[in-house]
Amino acid sequence: MQEMFEGLPWWVKWVAVPAIALFVFGGLIFSLLGFVIALLFKVLIFAALVGGLIYVVRKFMSSSSSRSDW
Repeated sequence: MQEMFEGLPWWVKWVAVPAIALFVFGGLIFSLLGFVIALLFKVLIFAALVGGLIYVVRKFMSSSSSRSDW
């Protein structure tokens, strides 16, 4: 592989080849990147909702256990 790029100018290795790779695989790369970002966002939303639920339940449990007029 290295012999193939040996006599070529630097811009072919560092500009043209990555540009062609982005052109060919760009849709796949962006769809995978979008999937990962959406998954991370859903994990963060899930963690925030579970944390909020635990907070509300503990707050309700501590306020209801302090009342003895039931």
